[in-house]
Amino acid sequence: MLDYQKLAELLFPHVTALPEDMEAAFPKRELPEGAKVTRFAPSPTGFVHFGGLFPTTVAERLAHQSGGVLYLRIEDTDAKREVPGAAEGLIKTLATYGIEFDEGAVIGEDGCICDKGIYGPYKQSLRANIYQTYAKQLVREGKAYPCFTTEEELEELHSIDKKAEIKNTDWQAEAEARRAEMLARRQITMEEVEENLAKGNPFVLRILADGDPEKKIKFTDLVKGNMEIPENDEDFVLLKSDGIPTYHFAHAVDDHLMGTTHVIRGEEWLPSLAKHLQLFRYLGFKTPKYMHIAQIMRLDENGNKKKLSKRDMGANMDDYTRLGYCPEAVCEYVMTLLNSNYEEWRMQNPDKSYKDFPFNIKKMSSSGCLFDFNKLNDVSKNVISTMSADDVTDKVTSWALKFDEDFGKLLASDREFAKQIFAIGRGGKKPRKDLATWADAKSYMGFFYDEIFALEDSYDEKYDRADIKATLEGFLKSFDVSDDSNVWFDKIKAVGEALGYTPNMKEYKADPTAFKGNIADISMFIRVAVTGKLNSPDMYSVMQILGRDRVVARIENMINSL
Repeated sequence: MLDYQKLAELLFPHVTALPEDMEAAFPKRELPEGAKVTRFAPSPTGFVHFGGLFPTTVAERLAHQSGGVLYLRIEDTDAKREVPGAAEGLIKTLATYGIEFDEGAVIGEDGCICDKGIYGPYKQSLRANIYQTYAKQLVREGKAYPCFTTEEELEELHSIDKKAEIKNTDWQAEAEARRAEMLARRQITMEEVEENLAKGNPFVLRILADGDPEKKIKFTDLVKGNMEIPENDEDFVLLKSDGIPTYHFAHAVDDHLMGTTHVIRGEEWLPSLAKHLQLFRYLGFKTPKYMHIAQIMRLDENGNKKKLSKRDMGANMDDYTRLGYCPEAVCEYVMTLLNSNYEEWRMQNPDKSYKDFPFNIKKMSSSGCLFDFNKLNDVSKNVISTMSADDVTDKVTSWALKFDEDFGKLLASDREFAKQIFAIGRGGKKPRKDLATWADAKSYMGFFYDEIFALEDSYDEKYDRADIKATLEGFLKSFDVSDDSNVWFDKIKAVGEALGYTPNMKEYKADPTAFKGNIADISMFIRVAVTGKLNSPDMYSVMQILGRDRVVARIENMINSL
């Protein structure tokens, strides 16, 4: 029989603090009734995944619409996987997408990560003494024990566990044998502990699991509802041989001390839930409410649903910046995925921020969401259509200077000219929706700039070239840039009518054979000559912005080419 008090002192002689000291150092938060405390707790191992923005948005909405707190905790206990600069990058990326943390890890004036708030350090690698205080207490209570297994043996066991997943009987048998060996290590004696410590052998600390996998734990998930999961009987590792905790142990201690009320995470953590519930029980902590969000899916080339992996376009949040999506549109799209009634609310509240929407956990899907670029584009067009010409001009120019420098310089060389272009059809009840991304701007309005003007479209062979030429020549004879839009269009109708193209669409539809064509054909002849495109913004506005000289020059060039 182990003397657990003595064992605790042998394993952690340097730890003098007690759990009650930690409780005093991290007092309970004083918050309004019903206020939620949520967190985003990423590992700094690379870019921010779209799947990370998803639960973080939920956490942000739950905290801030309840008058609570959202904080950022960096879970950097796996030094081997940490990517330099990743933590700073994710903080900046999340800020771009409207995720503002009330406390936690922030970037200071010197560009380095520092703490904001009294519950830090907010980097787990700096909290080893806190975890070891609770680890020592678990040993005192006979709920954890040392295992002097070498790192090589642990890696081998991990390898066997992975191979057992292929359901190979031999591997499973070997895994069971090794697990039996590990269970035998529970019987370690005090003499063996002292001998290993005297030799300087490292140890990992394992939980002494009391679960029975034949029994079930009843649990209510805020998204998935009532569940039953098997109890945990695995003596999983709490502290690694370097004294740094595993995710399981660290998150339980931190969520308790930092006052987390709601944990929002992906459903891939469900298999670990029994371990976490056991940990909270062992530590005497109140368990936070859990929400396990279904994985985000995409359709593959065969129409089958697949998990949105980190290699897929749209998984990396940096993709959206490079492709020219405005953050507001991405945030809006995320809200359409999170709550089934969001789009109805948006229609009724077109001028409000998405943060004014009353987010509701009950409106979340338990079966997952389908990522769809087409839907994102539709949402983005709506968002951009509500922006002012000033805003769009600045945002497109800023994006282009970084990702399409020559185009960006053209826009920046005459901001007022660019603003006039973006103002076409903007405002009113039915604004134009030409742009889904800032990258679309070049193809949309590039024809305004002689430097990149090109004939992208040509006239259909069915049209008489003589009629096209006569239309263009007739237009030039009557063109006066000072005309208002009504006079300007009347002149175009007169040119067409003289050539046998009716301005009356009802007459044309009643008997198309009675005319060479209609006013739409005449307008198209002029549009292609001036813009090089079959589709463009309002032609009267286009000509007003281009000015007489450039309109005339382009039409004369087209006449000469026919």
